[in-house]
Amino acid sequence: MLIDWFTVIAQLINFLVLVGLMKRFLFKPILKAIDAREKRIALALADADLKKTEALQEKIIFENKNSQFNQQRQQLLETATRDANIERQRLFTDAQQAAEDFRARRQVAWLQEQQSIKEEILSRTREEVFAISRKALSELADTGLEQRMIDVFSDHLHSLGKKQKTALTGSLQNSPGQMHVRSAFELSPEQQSAIQQTLTEMLPSGLNESNLNTVNMVSFVVDPQLICGIELTIGGQKLAWSIHDYLSSLEERVSDVLLQQTAKKSDAAMENLQPASPTAEPDTAVTF
Repeated sequence: MLIDWFTVIAQLINFLVLVGLMKRFLFKPILKAIDAREKRIALALADADLKKTEALQEKIIFENKNSQFNQQRQQLLETATRDANIERQRLFTDAQQAAEDFRARRQVAWLQEQQSIKEEILSRTREEVFAISRKALSELADTGLEQRMIDVFSDHLHSLGKKQKTALTGSLQNSPGQMHVRSAFELSPEQQSAIQQTLTEMLPSGLNESNLNTVNMVSFVVDPQLICGIELTIGGQKLAWSIHDYLSSLEERVSDVLLQQTAKKSDAAMENLQPASPTAEPDTAVTF
């Protein structure tokens, strides 16, 4: 078989031309496309690495912020818990104090009420006792006893001291016509004369019985409340001796003693009024 070198050479040239054309119009664009794709992939990878780095940084920042937030949250919770416990304690103390004040006021009111009742009972008892005493003595008094009262009263006038006599004389001189004798029974003329005679002897020599009957008239008044006694009033001065005065004086002393005892008992009750023991504080505390 004969080789057609012309054909071979022509085929070879065609092949080279085809290779050149393929290299120029096929392989080169493909290589460019591959290079461009590799560049894009490299850029994408670089961008991915950058974004990954940024994401890691953002993650670190977020974790730091989250940690700070947790710390702040914990601090706020602790502060709120502490404030709530303080407020709870304050409210508990205020309520306890209010209850204690109310109890103390109620106790004081009760003591005052009890004391008032006791005082009322004592006062009424005292009044009844003295009223019965006055009534009994009034019923027992008679003219014979009254005469004895006049004699005793005259003895009292004679036994007056110089100072008392001077005071009576001054009142008599400053208040003429202001001499009164009060008695529980009506005095007989003899008894009135005896009293005038006693006054004449007691007063200075310048004032005799005639003066007493004219210038300083002695007026005799009947007063059943005196109860077996007699009373002399000269101006602002008064001399009296009667069971009524004794009872009045005794009643005043009894009243003073009762008032003193009442005051002592009230003071003792207030001192013994101690605050109640504080109520145990509940163990519960505010937590979050």
